[in-house]
Amino acid sequence: MNIDVVNLTVSYQRKPAVHHLDICFGQGEMWAVFGPNGAGKSTLLKAVMRLLQADTGSVVWNGIARSDIAYLPQQSDIDRSLPMTVFELAALGLWYEIGFFGRVNGKQKERVRTALARVEMLDYADRQIGHLSNGQFQRVLFARMLVQNARFLLLDEPFNAVDAGTTYALLEVLRQCHQSGQAVIAVLHDYEQVRAYFPNTLLIAREKIAAGKTEAVLTDEWLQKASAAMHRVESAQWCAA
Repeated sequence: MNIDVVNLTVSYQRKPAVHHLDICFGQGEMWAVFGPNGAGKSTLLKAVMRLLQADTGSVVWNGIARSDIAYLPQQSDIDRSLPMTVFELAALGLWYEIGFFGRVNGKQKERVRTALARVEMLDYADRQIGHLSNGQFQRVLFARMLVQNARFLLLDEPFNAVDAGTTYALLEVLRQCHQSGQAVIAVLHDYEQVRAYFPNTLLIAREKIAAGKTEAVLTDEWLQKASAAMHRVESAQWCAA
């Protein structure tokens, strides 16, 4: 089982945001997607989820169905004004099992409670999501992702506007998911978080700069190449293909 990204180019208004990129994310692996601002990290993740159409290349889910992938978008993509409790939001992770109008059975309720307990939000199960802090809300979104029991977890900058305590608690949750055999692919912008928690890193600057073991990728040489590549893409040297 893997997610195979092959020669992928995704453009906005004819400007490539991701350019001829190849990478394979394998079952049970843990990857950080890292790079400068504007490097195409979130675009890549959305393309992997097939939320964006490719100009060239493809994203191949080998032995994977949509229900095998749990996707956590940025908080800004989620409406927090919905009249919904913490438990109800976390239970949305059951959507592939019960659909929009199905009932949650006893075993499924226990799964939701277990997921909320893992992110320390079980005591808030009946609270409206509009009354949560940013950190609490992100914990509930993690619980929703955990409820799905997916083989691949994809997260888009999951620690933006989240306090340090919540960040490191949720990083530990991701470490546990990886140790249990789930694949984790996360867009991150914090160098120290990547070095401390992610064995593998994909470094991009709209194109792939380097990929592999984190200690071999996050070197001064490769980071300088990523910075130089971001300057190049704004010039006439950038490939228009």
